[in-house]
Order: sequence, then C-alpha cells, then structure tokens
Amino acid sequence: MSIYSFLIAVRSEGQQLMSESGETTSHLMGMFYRTLRMVDNGIKPLYVFDGAPPKLKSGELAKRSARKSEATEAHEEAKETGTAEDVEKFSRRTVRVTREHNAECKRLLQLMGVPYIDAPTEAEAQCAVLARAGKVYAAASEDMDTLCFDAPILLRHLTFSEQRKEPIQEIHLPRALEGLGMDRSQFIDMCILLGCDYLEPIPKVGPNTALKLIRDHGSLEEVVAAIQSDPKQKYVLPTDWPYQDARELFLNPDVRGADDPACDFKWTAPDVEGLVTFLVQDKGFNEDRVRNGAARLQKTLTSAQQSRLEGFFRPVARTDAEKASLKRKHEEKLQAEKKRKKDEAKAKKEAKAKPRGAA
Repeated sequence: MSIYSFLIAVRSEGQQLMSESGETTSHLMGMFYRTLRMVDNGIKPLYVFDGAPPKLKSGELAKRSARKSEATEAHEEAKETGTAEDVEKFSRRTVRVTREHNAECKRLLQLMGVPYIDAPTEAEAQCAVLARAGKVYAAASEDMDTLCFDAPILLRHLTFSEQRKEPIQEIHLPRALEGLGMDRSQFIDMCILLGCDYLEPIPKVGPNTALKLIRDHGSLEEVVAAIQSDPKQKYVLPTDWPYQDARELFLNPDVRGADDPACDFKWTAPDVEGLVTFLVQDKGFNEDRVRNGAARLQKTLTSAQQSRLEGFFRPVARTDAEKASLKRKHEEKLQAEKKRKKDEAKAKKEAKAKPRGAA
C-alpha cells in the first residue's frame, strides 16, 4: 500500500517521476525519504510485503481490476478530448504496483540497512504476529482488517505525507474491545457484517446497524438466522456469502511464526556506495542528497535504543468542540463522496446514451 500511494502521490507536473532511461522512480523516491523521516525521529521501521492473496479475496481483486480497466479507458478518452486535469485524474486511477516495483523497493531497503519480510499471504496478518510477539511496537497500516488479525496496537496515518497534516491514530485493540463490550470473535463478526476484502457487505447494514445486530444476537450465525427468518426481509444477504470462511481467515491466517528464521530481522549499517550506484547512477537521484540520507541512516539505525513513539508524535486529547467538528467534517466528506459518485454515474450514463460522433 505504501508503494501504491507513492506511485500516485510522488509526481512532477502530474506525471510519475522518471529516470533518464524512462523508468518510474516515484516509488523509490517515496520509500527512501519517508523511511528517512521515520528514522530521523527515532523510529526503526520493518516493512512487510504481501504474499499471494487468499482465494476468497479473488472477488474483491476482480472488482479492483475492473475499476482499473474502466479508468484506463477513461484515461485514453481524456487524452483525446479531456482537459489536463481529467488526464491526471484518470492517470492516477490506472496505477498498478508491479513485481518490479516491489523488487526495486526491497533492493533499496536492503541497501539502506532496513529489514523487510515477505508474508506468505496478507501482510497485515504477518504484522499482527510480530506485534503480538513484541518484536515490533505496533502494526502500521491503513487497513482496519489489521485489528481482526489480532494486532494489539494499530497505527494509522504513520506514513502519510507531512503536507496532509493528518494526526496519527494509535488504536489499542484490548481497549477497543472493552469499549465495545465484545470479545474478539464478536468483533470479527461485526467487521465481516460491515464488509471486508473477502465478502460483499450486506445492503443497508452500516456501522450502527452491525453493532446493534451483534449485540442483540451475539454471533454472526444468529444474525444470519434472524435475517433469513425475518418475514419483512429488511436485510438481504448476498447470494454467495461464506462468512465462516472469512472468519477462519482472520482467526487462522497463513503467517510465519514469530520464531521463524525469516522473522529474526535486524537493522544494519547502510551500504553507502551501493545506494549511490543504485539511486544516483541507475535512477538519476541527486548524489549529495543520497549521501546525506545515508549519513542520517548511519547515525540513527546503528544506535542501540529506539526512541519511544511519543518522540515522533505527541498524543493530544481532543476537546468536545474538536470532536464535534471532526464528526461534522467526516459527515460532510461522506456526503461529498456520495454526490461525486452519483454525478460520475450520471455523467457515465449520459455519455453512453449519446450517439457516436455527437458533439
């Protein structure tokens, strides 16, 4: 996900950064400087790369592929008839992370002395294992499913750019479960009800409804039975909805155990000349900046003690007014997103209805 965000965000004049030979370098630029920012603040990161996705995720991946195909068509059309803004918008939607992108980022991390692990399947599940074993402080991801994999602490927005000014969220699963009055199994059932990467959501079931259904019935089996026996058919389950399989993926994911040799990672001194060869000679980076970055790595990553996370950001309690403001902004954002989707669907429908060749 970090690589994907770099390919979208790290650009110049609307285009991905390129080397003189025409190779994309946005992912390397983002990975290099974002990692340096964390290291400068005393955080020693460990990166986890996704493995093969579970078969149950194929439906979600097929949808993403279809959206990419639609964006590709729209991008080509925008290049012919659209504005520069349209071209850039659809260009971002066509971004794909390739094996080459992953391989280059792994090479970069190795040269920086920053460890990484290849997960058998879902990276978030592997992060949860390492966090539970105390090998890392927390799992950092934008995917809330990380909590379903039993990560004791989840950090969100950790790798966001400084320009976004997003506060970093630190979510403690035990406290969340206590606040919800649920055990882990019920929490997973509630998340499945809301829709995850493995299953379709149930129409008309939002956060409040999902929470109420689990509290009223106690388990997903009982919720499903109640929905199916409801004569009013207030909620309708998707045709193919193997929730037991989804639950099993959260409870028993395919991961490397914390005692696996691959999980015995360590931070090492950067290979300065290797970085210069790779980033400067091969990819066209500025040599002074690369050497300066390597010096920062050398100074921090070889230190014996990692700084506390509070050194990177300080938790600040929000006032009631701030909470109300954030809630209002969130609701406004949701309404704006709904309107945008509605307008896009309307425009797409009108475009299809328009005869070919019509101005």
